[in-house]
Amino acid sequence: MKKIITRVLFIVLAIYVVCTFISQQKLLNTYAKESKEYKNQIEQANNLKEDLTDTLQSLNSTEYIEEIAREKLDMYLPNEKVYIDITQ
Repeated sequence: MKKIITRVLFIVLAIYVVCTFISQQKLLNTYAKESKEYKNQIEQANNLKEDLTDTLQSLNSTEYIEEIAREKLDMYLPNEKVYIDITQ
């Protein structure tokens, strides 16, 4: 009788350990997936930061100011010839 109780307790304990291991593994997989997503978000934010830093550095350059004046405001230098393509 003592052996049967010991075996039953051992089986119950083994089942508990296996179930706990499985649930912990699922949780670890979830955390790994979230970690990967956060790393991707950090990488995208760093890329955006680099782009914004480059833009900020070029904002005061004369080339950038001329480009914006031409593209957005249709402004040109005084002696500059402007050609318009009417075939479109």
